[in-house]
Amino acid sequence: MDAAGRIPYPPRLVTKRRTAVGPLSPVESLYPAWEETLRLLFRPFDRRRWIALSVVCLVLGGGTSTAAFQWGFGSLPVDFHATELLLRLRLLISQHLSLIILTVVVSLSFILGLIYARCLLRFVLIDAVIRPGEVVGAAWRALEPLGRSYFLWMLSVVGGMTAIVSGAMWVSFRYLAVIREAGHPWWIASVVLVMELVAVVFIGLLVAVLITLTDDLVGPIMYAERISLPAAWKVVWKILRRDRGTLLFYVVLRFAVSTGISIAVLLVLFPILMGVSSGTLVAAALMILALRAVGLAWSWNPVTIAVGVVALGLLTILVFALLSVAGMPGQVYLQNFGVRFIASRVPSLGALYRSSAPAGRRY
Repeated sequence: MDAAGRIPYPPRLVTKRRTAVGPLSPVESLYPAWEETLRLLFRPFDRRRWIALSVVCLVLGGGTSTAAFQWGFGSLPVDFHATELLLRLRLLISQHLSLIILTVVVSLSFILGLIYARCLLRFVLIDAVIRPGEVVGAAWRALEPLGRSYFLWMLSVVGGMTAIVSGAMWVSFRYLAVIREAGHPWWIASVVLVMELVAVVFIGLLVAVLITLTDDLVGPIMYAERISLPAAWKVVWKILRRDRGTLLFYVVLRFAVSTGISIAVLLVLFPILMGVSSGTLVAAALMILALRAVGLAWSWNPVTIAVGVVALGLLTILVFALLSVAGMPGQVYLQNFGVRFIASRVPSLGALYRSSAPAGRRY
């Protein structure tokens, strides 16, 4: 009892709630990104949104840890003897100059088109993450300048790195030839080759980190402020200079999370692809047995080739659909992770993120 005759209440332990004003650490960004991913994909579940995001994330890499388009024929449950087919095709093309020119033009156009699509769809995904209430891809025309800026930057970075690596390899091979002609010990050439391999791996990792930071941190700033990629990189560079340790930890944690997502996607896809492979083999065997039961034998002719091409196309579409659907949530989560982390450090992006938030999203 105090001097006034009142019984004092015991002190209560009140949990301090983190305000949304201060910057989030990489660890603190994990849970809000998880909540936003669940809200975008399941609250409510929208079939059209899932299909659209699956197509977007298929081009972006399927939700795995690297920064480029990854799916190939190795993902399909059929052995195409790709090495033998490519060897025959190479011999055929090498005999005709017109085919060589056509192959170079078509290949270069396809690669550039794929890179441009990836750059543009990156901002489509960012738009879907920041404005979950909008239709996926509805503002893609407004995002074209951002995608074009990213495309030109990626071409300059990848082209510049390729030129540097090619020049270094040419110089090293000339140096190795001089070493052999001069009769130096064999281990000198081995040391040079090892150093060259280490340098190539380091450059590859550097490019991967640059593209990852651009996807996660620079892209959302470009989207919020409608500025070019170099200008957005200046903003990230200022943050990096102020808080190097946090950004370094973000990169390490991001690659750790993406590796975990890759393993989870693999665990989900492996039994599914095995089932698709087994089903395909069983269906093919039943078809051959059915033909034999009626006195027919399978032989390759224009009709059976057309049937095989159609069946292979359907199988390819099915497998790619499975890959995109299984990998899409991971890609959405990684983008949400980057947006949540950088939005707490860039006022314009944070304001846009909060203004576009649906009811109940106030982290």
